[in-house]
Amino acid sequence: MSKPFVLFEDNHLLILSKPTSWLVQGDKTGDKTLTDWGREYIKEKYQKPGDVFLHPCHRLDRPVSGITVFARTSKALERMNKLFREDNIQKTYLAVVQGKPEHESGKLIHWLEKDGAKNMVKAYTKAKGGAKEAELDYQLLANEKAHSLLKVLPKTGRPHQIRVQLSKMGCPIKGDLKYGYADPNTDKSIHLHAFQISFVHPVKKEPVTFTSLPHWNEFKSIIHELA
Repeated sequence: MSKPFVLFEDNHLLILSKPTSWLVQGDKTGDKTLTDWGREYIKEKYQKPGDVFLHPCHRLDRPVSGITVFARTSKALERMNKLFREDNIQKTYLAVVQGKPEHESGKLIHWLEKDGAKNMVKAYTKAKGGAKEAELDYQLLANEKAHSLLKVLPKTGRPHQIRVQLSKMGCPIKGDLKYGYADPNTDKSIHLHAFQISFVHPVKKEPVTFTSLPHWNEFKSIIHELA
């Protein structure tokens, strides 16, 4: 299994690039998490006695790779949570999807309802009961044969949002059996990657941007031009 690597660290934040198959936080499997890895990294590097304070500010699904933000202090965590809650974080994802969207760019708006028992989300084109509104923008970057490379900018942060909205558009993410792709990736990953994140540093109050490239063979030259 691939190891995480550090994109940035200071006294307040630790920014990691998460490989596919890693959990951000623990679940019933008991598998080692990205949070565990980060705490061990800090403890060893800085020879910290006792418990290390490190908390994720958001999550990525297990089969998704890319940028994950952690807070190293309670002050940073409180302020980062506020940034996420008030949508003052700019997130950019890359996705390899089946087929080609009808339009080269566009906005998707759906109402999402989660089935907790199945850990799946349904997307509706109209408001429905307790379903929550979800919005994203997408742009077609390239198309080769049966697949397209999309840049995706989610405007809301709903569970499985990008996966289910792209599937509803008719373009399921490569490897994502849960949302309509026919064949699994050999490592059980899906071709969805948290590529870039921008925000104002919660303590230093300076704008920061972090970038992580996916390890995909598809569209490799185009992806490297984006960095």
